[in-house]
Amino acid sequence: MKSCRILCVCSVGLITSNMVAARLKDKLAEKGWDAVTRVTTPDEVSSELREADYDLMACVTHVYEDHGIPKVNALGLLAGTDVEKVVDDCIKILEGK
Repeated sequence: MKSCRILCVCSVGLITSNMVAARLKDKLAEKGWDAVTRVTTPDEVSSELREADYDLMACVTHVYEDHGIPKVNALGLLAGTDVEKVVDDCIKILEGK
């Protein structure tokens, strides 16, 4: 299984990002990826990135600053509407590393 680290970002950094993190972790596992996820808010992204290296950010809110890692719009995971697209977008980024 391939491994990756994903920072999940929502406006409050609690319930929404935890839901996204859990769904993304499960969906990526189905595709052969062992994802380590961490949740945070846009204001705390910089400090999280200083603590650990992440392969991408899965965002359900705007993260305006460029932190040097790819961002994926993860609203589809939350709404359940574009789950496969979000997962596919993540895999494309992860496989491109």
